[in-house]
Amino acid sequence: MGWLDFLKKKPEELEELDLSWLQVDMHSHLIPGIDDGSKSMEESVGLVKRLAGFGLRKIITTPHIMSEYYRNTPEIIELGLEDLKKAVKAEGIQIEIQAAAEYYMDEIFLEKVKSGEKVLTFGEDYILVETGFINKPQMLLDIIFHLEMAGYKPILAHPERYQYLIADKKLQEELMERNLLFQVNLLSLTGFYSKPVKDFGEMLIEKNAVALLGTDCHNSRYLDMLETLPKYQKTYEKIKKLELINHQL
Repeated sequence: MGWLDFLKKKPEELEELDLSWLQVDMHSHLIPGIDDGSKSMEESVGLVKRLAGFGLRKIITTPHIMSEYYRNTPEIIELGLEDLKKAVKAEGIQIEIQAAAEYYMDEIFLEKVKSGEKVLTFGEDYILVETGFINKPQMLLDIIFHLEMAGYKPILAHPERYQYLIADKKLQEELMERNLLFQVNLLSLTGFYSKPVKDFGEMLIEKNAVALLGTDCHNSRYLDMLETLPKYQKTYEKIKKLELINHQL
C-alpha cells in the first residue's frame, strides 16, 4: 500500500448499536419539560425514533420525582405520557411507550410510602429509586424496608454512579444480600461518567449483581455516546447474555 492509499483509507467503522436483545428500556427522561431530560416534544419524538431504531420494542420512561427540584405527580406524568404517545404515533414510529418515575429517596418519599399514597410502578410492582451521588442517605435501608413491606420491588437506579457505594464494600455486600435490584446505565459501560463508574459497573456485572439495564436517556448527546457501546466488545457481548428483568416487562 502506497502513502496515498494509506491516507485515503477510512477508519474502521464501528459496529452498529443493536438493543433488540435488551427489548425494553426501563429508564429514561423523555416526557418534555418536566425534569432535566427532553426540553420539547420535537426533541422527545426524535429521541424515541432513535431508540426505536436501535431495535427496542418498548420504552418505560421515568421522569424524576424530587421534592426539592422536580415536583412531579403521577397525574402530571400520565398527562405528559399521553401527549408523547400521540406525537410518536403521528410520526408513525412503531414502539410501545409507558411511564413510571424515578423517585428520589428522602423523608417526603418515605412518608408517601408509609401513607399508601399513589406511586408509579411498572411490571410486577417494580419501583425505580435513586439517591444523591456523594453521601449515603441515612434512611437508605429504612426506605428499602418500607418499600418491601408495602409490597413493592425496589430497583436502585445506576448504583455504579454512587461514590459512597463505590467506596463502601460492606454496604455493597449488604445491598446485594437484600432483595434490592440493581439497574446499571448502559452509558456507564462506555466511560461516559468516569472510569471509576465504568469499572464499578463492570464489577457488578461480573458479580451477577445486575438485574436491569437502561439508557437513562436525557438528550441526543446520551444517544450519541451510547452508539459507541459496541466498541467495548467484551462488555457488550457479556451484557447481551445476562438474564435481565427487562425481557419480562
